[in-house]
Amino acid sequence: MQVKLLRFLQDQIVERIGGRARIQVDVRIVSATNQSVEDKVRDGQFRGDLLYRMNAVTVRIPPLRERGGDVMLLANWFLGRFNREYTRNLRGFTAAAIAALEAHPWPGNVRELENRVKRAVVMTEGRQLGPEDLELTAAKDTVVDLDLRAARLRAEREVLHLALADSNGTLSVAAKLLGISRPTMCGLMEVHGIEPETGKPVEAAASGGRTDLARTDLARTDLARTDLARTDLARTDLD
Repeated sequence: MQVKLLRFLQDQIVERIGGRARIQVDVRIVSATNQSVEDKVRDGQFRGDLLYRMNAVTVRIPPLRERGGDVMLLANWFLGRFNREYTRNLRGFTAAAIAALEAHPWPGNVRELENRVKRAVVMTEGRQLGPEDLELTAAKDTVVDLDLRAARLRAEREVLHLALADSNGTLSVAAKLLGISRPTMCGLMEVHGIEPETGKPVEAAASGGRTDLARTDLARTDLARTDLARTDLARTDLD
C-alpha cells in the first residue's frame, strides 16, 4: 500500500478498479496521525521516501495537557453547545470542577474533554457541573489566592510569555503586540525574571511573594517616569 501511495503522489495517476485507463488527477493530500512517524521510519514500519514526499507542510498540534488555558475555553464551548443540543440551562462549572479540569492530564485529548462534558450535561441534576459530574477527582487542597495585586502579577507574567511565544522571542515584535515600548517590555521582563533569550522564568521569579509585587510597582513607576521625561523632551524640541 505504501508503494502504491508513493507512486500516486509522484505521478498523480489513478486507475479505476477493473479498468485499464490511466486517469490524471490534481489533488492535495491532508493526513493526520497521533504517532511519531519519524520513529516509525527508524523502526522500519514506514517508508522514509513516502514520509518526505508527503511532508511538504507540517502542522504540529500539542496535546491538550500542554495547552493550559485551552482546557477551560473548550470546556465552556462544549457546555454551550450541549446546553443548546439537549435543551439544558446549566450555568457553568463549580470552582472545584474548574480545578479538576485544569489538573487532569487529558490522555484522550480534546475528544475526552468533549465526551466528559457531554455526559455531564446529560446526566447532571444540578445547575452547575461539579467534578463528580465530569467523573474527575477533585483537586486536593485547592486554595484560590484572591489578592488583587498577586492576580495582576500572574496575569501580567502570563501575557508576557504569550507575547514572547507569538513573536518567537523577538522583543520588539512582542512589545508591539502588547502595545508598549521595547524598553518597557525589557523592564517588565526583568521584573518578572524572564530571560530575553528563551522567555523562561529564572529562579528568582518562582519565589513570588510581596517583594516581587513591590518591585513590580517600582518598575512601573520608573517606566512611567521615563515615558513622561521623553514626552517633556519632545515638547522642548518642538518649542
